[in-house]
Amino acid sequence: MGDYQGYRTPALEVLEKYEAQIWSDVTITTDSGNFDGLILPRSETADEKHIVIKMITGYNVGLLCDKITDIKINGRREANYKIPEKEFPYTEGQPRVKLFGTGGTIASRLDYRTGAVIPAFSPGELYGSVPELADICNLETEKLYGVFSENIGHEEWIGLANAIGAEIEKGVDGIVVGHGTDTMHHTAAALSFMVQDSPVPIVMVGSQRSSDRPSSDAAINLINATRTAATSDIAEVMVCMFGPTSDQYGLLHRGTRVRKMHSSYRSTFRTLSDIPLAMIDKNGVKPLKQDYKMRRPDNNVKITPVFDDRVSLVYYYPGMKPDIIDSLIANDYKGIVIAGTGLGHVNRPLYDALDRANEAGVAVYMTVQTLWGFVQMYVYETGRELMGLGVVPTANMLPEVAYVKLGWALGQTDDLKEVEKIMLSPVSSEITEREPHNGYLLYQGGIPEVEEFTSRNWK
Repeated sequence: MGDYQGYRTPALEVLEKYEAQIWSDVTITTDSGNFDGLILPRSETADEKHIVIKMITGYNVGLLCDKITDIKINGRREANYKIPEKEFPYTEGQPRVKLFGTGGTIASRLDYRTGAVIPAFSPGELYGSVPELADICNLETEKLYGVFSENIGHEEWIGLANAIGAEIEKGVDGIVVGHGTDTMHHTAAALSFMVQDSPVPIVMVGSQRSSDRPSSDAAINLINATRTAATSDIAEVMVCMFGPTSDQYGLLHRGTRVRKMHSSYRSTFRTLSDIPLAMIDKNGVKPLKQDYKMRRPDNNVKITPVFDDRVSLVYYYPGMKPDIIDSLIANDYKGIVIAGTGLGHVNRPLYDALDRANEAGVAVYMTVQTLWGFVQMYVYETGRELMGLGVVPTANMLPEVAYVKLGWALGQTDDLKEVEKIMLSPVSSEITEREPHNGYLLYQGGIPEVEEFTSRNWK
């Protein structure tokens, strides 16, 4: 009975009763209806009263043994969830693209021991699962890291920046970085600052749904990202992910203006306060903006792989107490980014703590938690008072981007005037002069005109 063996658990007794085994393709009848799927080994963290099956949708479901009235065995399938690595074929004349693997769902498989999705695909295995890549480029792969994106930080950003710089100097035609989606926008911002004036596209890509699920976006995202790296004229750091809710096309987002906006939608990444750089499909890249940096034939690139991690991002909330700021000062933090309310505000009880931060030489910068819009601290008295305490407004820089840029700036200098000069000098559109009229679109469901639009366009 596979992982259900041992002392007699409720799950084991039910399986024995109906002579069902692990990896059996079954129809299980319960008080709530019938469920078709594949019986999985019991996870180490699962209880003993449920039998877990993988349904045809790709989702796992646990069925309470007490509710099972019948198990019909339809067949048996051997477990085969590891895709073998394949050497990527070489085609004369095709662009050369380097794929760096860092982990995440685009490079993952289901671990039936724990029931979790774990980083386990090597970049070579990615080709084994997406052979279409061979029609696009000559792909070289290197697994730099194998972790979920919540475990990626400044050390990995520095390592990745150095690795990208080395490949560009060797003459590669494009870079793809496989990355978990949760913190992809942080890494995209970091690379936008650490890798400047690249002559080739640097494309970050991930997947919202793992490769073992029929609805996975891993393959289409990887194909789109690779095609962008191989053929696009846009030589910037970009995030390439699902566009609409179907798989018609992907979108290319600038690395400093993008954010993950939904926990599970495949079209989770959005460009904020602007429009995406381009669309990408099987026919190639279609630019939506014209103010991008162009691909060049040289191998020159500016790599500045530094970061001071003594920086914090503080989300202001009503009633916040000054001890939060004081604790950062006491723990020798050198920079604080505040996501303030409205045009960039916090309450008066924080004023003395912010003054102490200023006296201690801590760089304090203000962003807005609205995400769209500009910090405008000259409008109200609160904003002017905060600037008098040394708080510096950051225009329409996103909070996470300001956090990354401040750590990068402090990695270069302790001189607060120089830090401010770096922070307020745009590198890759992290600060823009204005927001376009279509850079802020929020459709509110339920109202007649929006319901009419979604009924015509929803797929």
